[in-house]
Amino acid sequence: MKILILSNYANGLYLFRKEVLRAFADKGYETVISVPPDENCRKLEDMGFQVIPTEFERRGINPVHDFKLFLKYGKLLKQIKPDVVLTYTIKPNLYGGLACGIKRVPYLVNITGLGTAVEKQGLLGKALIAFYRVAVKKAACVFFQNEGNRLFMLEHGVGKEKSRLLPGSGVNLEEHPYEEYPSEEEGIRFLAVLRVMKDKGIEEYLTAAKEISEKFPGSRFYLVGEYEEESRKIYEPWIRRLSEEGKLKYFGHIDNVPEVMARSHVIVHPSYHEGLSNVLLEAAACGRPVLASDVPGCRETLQNGLSGITFPARDTGGLVRAIKTILSYTESDRREMGMRGREYVEEVFDRKKVISIYLEEIAKQINK
Repeated sequence: MKILILSNYANGLYLFRKEVLRAFADKGYETVISVPPDENCRKLEDMGFQVIPTEFERRGINPVHDFKLFLKYGKLLKQIKPDVVLTYTIKPNLYGGLACGIKRVPYLVNITGLGTAVEKQGLLGKALIAFYRVAVKKAACVFFQNEGNRLFMLEHGVGKEKSRLLPGSGVNLEEHPYEEYPSEEEGIRFLAVLRVMKDKGIEEYLTAAKEISEKFPGSRFYLVGEYEEESRKIYEPWIRRLSEEGKLKYFGHIDNVPEVMARSHVIVHPSYHEGLSNVLLEAAACGRPVLASDVPGCRETLQNGLSGITFPARDTGGLVRAIKTILSYTESDRREMGMRGREYVEEVFDRKKVISIYLEEIAKQINK
C-alpha cells in the first residue's frame, strides 16, 4: 500500500500531522510526501519518509505557474504509482485533485480552510469554487475541519455525498500536556501566535496591545510568528515601534511555542478565517483561557464564557472589550477557564480521533 501526500508546507505536516504519518507507517503503508523545498523537509526525512521537493507559489495566482504544478503532479502520479493520494491546502487540493481525477487514482481531499477569496465570493472566489467542484468531483472523500466551511461548500456544490467532518488536526494531548497556570504577580501576559499578515488579525492585535498597555500598565503582550514577506514592510516598523515602547515582546519564528504559551496567561487569536485553529487547540490543551474571533474554525475550539471569550472578527473594539472583560475576572477565574478548556479538548479534539478517521477512509480504498 503506497500513499502519496500533497501539501504546501513541510512544517505544517510535521507539527500537526506527524502522528497521522506515523500511524500510516505502523500500518505498513509506504508514504511519500510532496511539498515545496525548505529547511523543514529534513524533519520529515528524519522520520523516515521520502520527501519529493515540488516547488510552487503558495499564494500566487499565475496561471502559467499553476498549470506547471498540475503537470508536476501528473508526473508524480506516474512516477510514484500511489494506491491513494491525500491532499492538503488549496493548490494541492485543486491541481492534485484534478490530476488524480484524470489519472483515475483514488484521492482524499482535506479542505483545511476556505480563505478570504472564497468567503468574499467575488470573481476570484467564484472561480475557485467552480474549480473546487471539478477538482473534488471524483474524490473518494472530502474532509472539512469545521461545520461552517462544510455547509458553505455543500451549498455551492462542493463535496456533496462524500463530505466528512474532522475535528481539525486535533491535538496531541501527551505532547501538549496541561501546564500549571503561572503566577500573575508580575502582570498578565497575553500571547498571540500567528503569521504576521492582515487576515490573521495582526492589525487588531497590535492596536489592542497599544491601547490596553496604556490603560492597564500591568498587562504584557507577546507575539510569536513569522512575517509574510509581501506584508513585512507594513508590519515590521509597527512591531518594532511597539517593542521599543515596551508594549510588545516579539519573538519571531520559534520552535518552542509551547514553552512561551506555558508562561502566558491568556492566548489571543483574532484571525479572520480558519479551518480549525491549532493555536487555540494547543492553548486549551495547555490550560489557558482564550480570546478568539467568532468565526468558523475558532468558535468550535472553546465554550464561550466558560473556557474563553469570542469577539467579532475585524473588530478592534470587540477585541479590546474582550481583553477588558477577562482582565475584570479574578486570577482564580482565569485559571478555572483554562482547566475547562483542557477538559473540552480532551473530550472533543484528541488527535487519536483524527487518526482513526483517516485510517478508516483509507481502509475503504484498500478493500475496494
